[in-house]
Amino acid sequence: MEKIIQPIPVAQSDLAQRELDAMCVNESELKHPWWYNLKYAAWGVLFGIVFVKAEIVSWFRIQEMFRFESFHMYGVIGTAVMVGLISVLLIKRTKAKTIYGEEIHIPNKEFNKGQIYGGLIFGLGWAITGACPGPLFAQVGAGFGVVIVTFLSAWAGTWVYGYFRDKLPH
Repeated sequence: MEKIIQPIPVAQSDLAQRELDAMCVNESELKHPWWYNLKYAAWGVLFGIVFVKAEIVSWFRIQEMFRFESFHMYGVIGTAVMVGLISVLLIKRTKAKTIYGEEIHIPNKEFNKGQIYGGLIFGLGWAITGACPGPLFAQVGAGFGVVIVTFLSAWAGTWVYGYFRDKLPH
């Protein structure tokens, strides 16, 4: 007996492809002037200040975490995971909409082996440098000049991934 393969509807395959490339599949169709994004910069600066004051960007705190010497970073990361989990559940259950009334769509993700490789590379880089992508900006902003090397390395790694993406196991 032959297995009948159903073609994936174009709309679904298009969405799946856009999810790989898109910064946000829920991006608003509304157009705003450039200065409209300044509020995000202000929130980013505030978030960076909180990172520095809470010692989340401290190389020593990160090394303590990887040596299992302190609960500080595990508490911060665990709290962030729980807040994210609860937020996504509330968004899905209440069918929340954006402030513009547009539907928020959170697609289900499929697991693949590339996530294991990426996670291992990410964790190794984090352990060696004491920085992950978000706190890199806060570390640079706090005046830790040596982090520029890590920042440029992260940028180069992102470029290399983008260049070889089609050949990688997704």
